[in-house]
Amino acid sequence: MASSSRLALSLRRIRRCPSTFPRTPRIPSLTQVRWTGNTSATSEPHQPNGKGGVQGGPTPAKAMQFTSDSYPELKRDSKYGQINKEHVKFFQDLLGSESAVINDFSSDATDDIEPFNSDWMRKYRGHTKLVLKPGSTEEVSKILKYCNDNMLAVVPQGGNTGLVGGSVPVFDEIVVNLQRMNNIRSFDEVSGILVADAGVILEVADNYLAENNHIFPLDLGAKGSCQIGGNIATNAGGLRLLRYGSLHGSVLGIEAVLPDGTIMDDLSKLRKNNTGYDIKQLFIGGEGTIGIVTGISILCPQRSPAMNVAYFGLESYEKCQEAFREAKNQLSEILSAFELMDGRSQKLINKATGKKMPLESEYPFYCLIETSGSNTDHDNEKLQTFLEHVMEASIVSDGVLAQDQTQIQELWSCRESISECLGHWGGVYKYDLSLPISSMYDLVNDVRNRLTEAGLVGDDELHPVVDVVGYGHMGDANLHLNIPTRRYDKEVEKQLEPFVYEWVKGKNGSISAEHGLGIAKKPFIRYSRSETMIKLMKQIKDLYDPNGIMNPYKYI
Repeated sequence: MASSSRLALSLRRIRRCPSTFPRTPRIPSLTQVRWTGNTSATSEPHQPNGKGGVQGGPTPAKAMQFTSDSYPELKRDSKYGQINKEHVKFFQDLLGSESAVINDFSSDATDDIEPFNSDWMRKYRGHTKLVLKPGSTEEVSKILKYCNDNMLAVVPQGGNTGLVGGSVPVFDEIVVNLQRMNNIRSFDEVSGILVADAGVILEVADNYLAENNHIFPLDLGAKGSCQIGGNIATNAGGLRLLRYGSLHGSVLGIEAVLPDGTIMDDLSKLRKNNTGYDIKQLFIGGEGTIGIVTGISILCPQRSPAMNVAYFGLESYEKCQEAFREAKNQLSEILSAFELMDGRSQKLINKATGKKMPLESEYPFYCLIETSGSNTDHDNEKLQTFLEHVMEASIVSDGVLAQDQTQIQELWSCRESISECLGHWGGVYKYDLSLPISSMYDLVNDVRNRLTEAGLVGDDELHPVVDVVGYGHMGDANLHLNIPTRRYDKEVEKQLEPFVYEWVKGKNGSISAEHGLGIAKKPFIRYSRSETMIKLMKQIKDLYDPNGIMNPYKYI
């Protein structure tokens, strides 16, 4: 047990965060390289320039490799019709506004179409020649009915911030983008239920709710661009899942259009509705394969006026688990986030940015805890009791507690800036995994050992791998396994796949915790789903979309 003098010193530090933290400088990613592989790992940084560096703007979309070239095993299905001028005229007559139809038939609109053809990671690029921007559910209905009748393939698209290539075409599928459907339809301050179009930007929805003292039960790094319909279609997770649960629980109703144009009006505002199958759940995480979500009703919690953030150093992963258990026991209803970062990830932030870390000493692991509640005095008392306990019991070795909003943001940056900082050396192979908490970090150690034994990890240019790090949402058992590299290397990819997925399967984990499957993880679905489950998913797909026009070539 800690001595009283050591405890007193630690508590003074944990009570008083330094008055200011150094601002994180812009990251000089001088050796950034262009993605050229076709592994299922997400690649970051995402937007290198045409020469593979970072000087100037990102790679022009026209310079990107087509998905059909990266995945030569994919062939365009001849059952789908070819888009012609007659089809374009129908859509122009339907949507009216010239800006609602972008086509490469009546004029050269290649430059206008390219942003819809490529994803923001600059990894996937399609061949579409037609982008439609409906302004209402009825217009979406007429679009899909026409496409179904004429066997025209369709890709639903929101903010296009996905990480697995699910929101961009592979061949010449028509892109149906919902950016014009951006109205908040209603909000009930008593029940906290928001009803909105699918094209509303997540940050816009959250800011609207903030004005009404509520909060959207989802927070993402891409909140300034992603649309809530896309969040539903991918069942996005994010930083608030520990406190508010997944969208499967928050979403009360969905309005969607089926492939044949049928409007499914299930925009319920009821928290209890036990009348048969809960069909809306099929669209949450369905990735646009059985229809297009056009509206949602969602339960939004009251915004918490009292917020605290603490950052801890711990001596082992076992201590992290103990800290999490104690946080659940003692903080319970006010615990809103419990994030894990290994020491290697924090060292790399320091190397990439020169940023001084919050604690003076270095530790193998760090945790960030956030509490949010309605009573400042009550929350402070609970948090103080928790801090004293974990320090006295030598679960936590050191820590700091933010004193104001600026310091809260600075502490959060130790977690949220990891992804960007790891790209400093060139690129990153990233895996988004769900695993039992007890063995979550074992995978990081095993991958690091595997790559080290293969002679791929080192401190100089002869070694492609800089390090292997792990961080993520410990409260959700969601691990982000990251391998920062100086260059993309086939030997590294050979060591990673299918090893990572086989390891996850052996623990009954999931190969995709938050990011979905799209095209990137299509070949690996069997590592997380049994043949029976895959068969059932295909039956659902065939039932709702017998012609297969919705988001083809993706995971199902």
